[in-house]
Amino acid sequence: MDVNYELNSEWRKVAATIYKKPTDSKVFGSTEVDVTDLEKYVSEKRKSGLKITLTHIFTLAVARGIKHEAPELNTFVRRGKIVGRDTIEAGISVLKANSEMSSVIVPETDKMNLQELADFLRKEIAKSRNGSENDTMQSKNVLASLPWPFRSWVYRLYRTITISWGISMPGIGLSANSFGSFLITNIGSIGLDSGFPALLPSSNLSFVLVMGGIKKKPVVINDEVVIRRMMQMTVVLDHRTADASHAGKMYRYMKHIFKHPELLEE
Repeated sequence: MDVNYELNSEWRKVAATIYKKPTDSKVFGSTEVDVTDLEKYVSEKRKSGLKITLTHIFTLAVARGIKHEAPELNTFVRRGKIVGRDTIEAGISVLKANSEMSSVIVPETDKMNLQELADFLRKEIAKSRNGSENDTMQSKNVLASLPWPFRSWVYRLYRTITISWGISMPGIGLSANSFGSFLITNIGSIGLDSGFPALLPSSNLSFVLVMGGIKKKPVVINDEVVIRRMMQMTVVLDHRTADASHAGKMYRYMKHIFKHPELLEE
């Protein structure tokens, strides 16, 4: 059966019609993640030469979770229909030296292991922080240089062509997939405990996942109160393409990976 036919259920067709993007189509979710053992795993791997962080683990866990459990999260709306993406591409927020945010797009993230992701991100983040922008960020700089109100007119034209109509503009490096399948941002690294981000109106992201701050908290395990290191994790979904049930399926897979992070080395 055609995958796009399966994606376009009666409710999905209605949701894509009644909701605008992204002002009233958001679903918010929040949970706490026990990262005590994950931090120990990261520390051991770094000592052995594999320079990873929790962001690497979360990125691969999400990408594989989409692939195996929740392919509905790898979709976007094009001309009123839900369209499945050909590949799973993670977008990862990067804080530059001037405190501006940039992002790195990781192609075919679900096919990578931890070593491959670490090598890729090290090179791409270095280029981003050294001023070498990807096509999307370069387009942002061009847009910012335009005077008002031309800036607003050009942006609305771009959004209509690429986001609403789903037409790619390869000459200037913009398409319906310019920002990847989903975005991960670690606001805990800048001192924030939790937050609910915006679904970028200039993107076709189906969701944004936020890694928050980590704190020691008392947790009941096997009927005993123990101190664990807990992270607040939040997510914002585009309700036109997915429901909370899809996020739940992905999160169940992520919890399995968090208990067995060595699977990400494969």
